[in-house]
Amino acid sequence: MASIMTNASALTALQSLSATQKNLDTTQARISTGYRVSQASDNAAYWSIATTMRSDNQAMSTVSDALGLGASKVDTAYTGMNSAIDTINQIKTKLVASYGQTDADKGKTQTEIAALQKQLKAYADGATFSGTNMLSVDSGTGTAVADVKIVSAFNRDASGASSISTIDVNVESTKLYEAGTTAGTAKGILDADRLGSTGAITTTTQNPTAGAAPNVNGLDTYSVATLKVFDSTAGKGFSDAQIADQMKVVDAALKDMTNAATTLGAAKSSIDLQKTFTQSLMDSIDRGVGQLVDADMNKESTRLQALQVQQQLGVQALSIANGSSQSILSLFR
Repeated sequence: MASIMTNASALTALQSLSATQKNLDTTQARISTGYRVSQASDNAAYWSIATTMRSDNQAMSTVSDALGLGASKVDTAYTGMNSAIDTINQIKTKLVASYGQTDADKGKTQTEIAALQKQLKAYADGATFSGTNMLSVDSGTGTAVADVKIVSAFNRDASGASSISTIDVNVESTKLYEAGTTAGTAKGILDADRLGSTGAITTTTQNPTAGAAPNVNGLDTYSVATLKVFDSTAGKGFSDAQIADQMKVVDAALKDMTNAATTLGAAKSSIDLQKTFTQSLMDSIDRGVGQLVDADMNKESTRLQALQVQQQLGVQALSIANGSSQSILSLFR
């Protein structure tokens, strides 16, 4: 039936052309943006996953920065600790040299020891990075300095809940000097009082008298930060037995400093490993998100050419269908 009211062929051609145009618009959008899923309407599930993972990746980028900052803090403390260990060894050498010296020579040696003690304090005070110092601390009104916490990971569990992981450095075990005076506050490795008999840290102070025999109960105390081989006020040198006790104190402090350096070294190693892992994880997430939402440009370029041909054919078909109505006029001639 020929009808001028309803052109079925034109309707069919128009529907086909509209569908082709819609597909063409989709393909052109993918090519221009590079994404197969660029908005929630394209694929709600994939878009939601990709958006969440991109957000997590940004958080991990901040974690990577925090790890870099933390590594600098620990490395600064580690450098200061190593320098302090070298200086402690020099003090130990001076103590050995003073053994058996005359009081006059001990006075000269004491000048050298005092200079080394000042250098130790300078190393500890200078080991500061971004306001953090793990060697020279002040607990203030508290009895212990807080651990240094370095953000190491951003985590998301199966339920979607997020959390932060940290690498903690126990500053109480690494501090060399403690400025806090609150009762119960432990002193640092170098300014703590130690028993001359064993080198163990004690909270009871008993200052020895220069030139006298060591306390029979082994209660004389010394501090690496203030020990002397010559008392300028009394004009006397310390006895060889007292110097032997001081060497025990220095040896004990050196052992504690070695342990502290090990703690800092282990933290530095953990931070470096975590930095490498975080970067690898970020790259893995980027690849995973790309698999979900990125457009395959080879496929889309081929599809674009096919759709352009379909569009041209659709326009031609619509033109033919519209022309069939014109043929009806010939019936009335």
